[in-house]
Amino acid sequence: MQAVIMAGGKGTRLAALTKDEIPKPMIAVAGKPLLLWQVERLKENGLTDVILVIGHLGGKIREYFGDGKAFGVRIRYVEEETPLGTAGSLYYLRGMLEEGPFFMLSGDLFFDIDFARMLRFHEDRRAAATLFVHPNGHPFDSDLLVLDETDRIKKFDSKHNVRDYWYDNCVNAGLMVLDKSICRYVPKPVKLSLEKDILNGMIEAGEAVYGYRSPEYVKDVGTVERIQQALSDLERGVITGKCLKNRQKCMFLDRDGTINRFRGLIYKEEDFDLEPCAVEAVRKINESGRLGIVATNQPSVARGLCEISDIEKIHRKMSSLLGREGVYLDDVLFCPHHPDKGYPEENPAYKVACECRKPKIGMIQKAAKRYHIDLSESWMIGDTTTDIQTGINAGLKTALVLTGEAGQDKKYDVKPDLVCRDLLEAVEKILAL
Repeated sequence: MQAVIMAGGKGTRLAALTKDEIPKPMIAVAGKPLLLWQVERLKENGLTDVILVIGHLGGKIREYFGDGKAFGVRIRYVEEETPLGTAGSLYYLRGMLEEGPFFMLSGDLFFDIDFARMLRFHEDRRAAATLFVHPNGHPFDSDLLVLDETDRIKKFDSKHNVRDYWYDNCVNAGLMVLDKSICRYVPKPVKLSLEKDILNGMIEAGEAVYGYRSPEYVKDVGTVERIQQALSDLERGVITGKCLKNRQKCMFLDRDGTINRFRGLIYKEEDFDLEPCAVEAVRKINESGRLGIVATNQPSVARGLCEISDIEKIHRKMSSLLGREGVYLDDVLFCPHHPDKGYPEENPAYKVACECRKPKIGMIQKAAKRYHIDLSESWMIGDTTTDIQTGINAGLKTALVLTGEAGQDKKYDVKPDLVCRDLLEAVEKILAL
């Protein structure tokens, strides 16, 4: 299978390092060019047929890599005499690509991902295009994606929009799987944006464009500060550790009374407020390289107090409030069911005995499969004995927080591994073990 690296950028944000003497993708990271890090990761994943799209100072890239044999790969080049944006080069690529899917990525990314897992996602959905998407620490000034419940992309949400609404922290990372047929959208070599001019049109036309949600490490290192962060992450083993080829450690978090203030059944967005410690707790999870995933019962849907869309709106508020502070959750799973009948306004469609309602472990199992989680090395953190029983049932270690119900629900006779003042103390104690 083939990979295309868009390596033609000028890199004005890195001018202090490049001094207009080396192309941006050749900037040194931990002693070797960024582009070499990329080629090595591709080779590790069996992607040894590489096409480099070059432009500004592209001759230096050719001089370094040649035909790729010295690096165990085959390298060919498309050289843009004038910049063609992120899609214009597809005009030239159509004569070099094999039929079927190929990977395309930006030349300023530092990454370590399981490419085979992403390709399986793409093929299982028979997608025309699949974008690697994830939360980041600055969604407020990023272009966002809006996905449906199947991860199909509904639309792009430009960073230039006036966002007087809550949003999901879901960002295009600049790495994707495309089908060669996408080249038909570029009948001549003109400057085009892949997102705005091509993918957006495909979405509007009803083509299958999906977002592959993954917590793996894919970072734009197009600034000096981001390079320094990547170096720190590399030294701490975070980059390799987050690759989904490896078993992941996770902190599963209850929502009400743990992340947000407890107010009974919350089904209106205006009733949702974060616990004072929540931002710093999530920040420490993010920095640790562990996953932070919410698993919460939301029976207000079954009770007929609200719709699924209302719960999703509350979760977009949670995402927005955390994102404003530069932190994020890797996923949010919720159960809308409740088995007991008899409420006058109840929704019978959700009055069922399910496998996802805690203390059953359906949500935990779903996350474990999706993100290759080692449950024996992971934790459940919550404010009720139901949360602790869920953790025990799933083979997790458990921490009870003394916010919210503080274990006074007394539904289960259980003993947590830790009892902590709040979510922040729980995270700190877990990370100290």
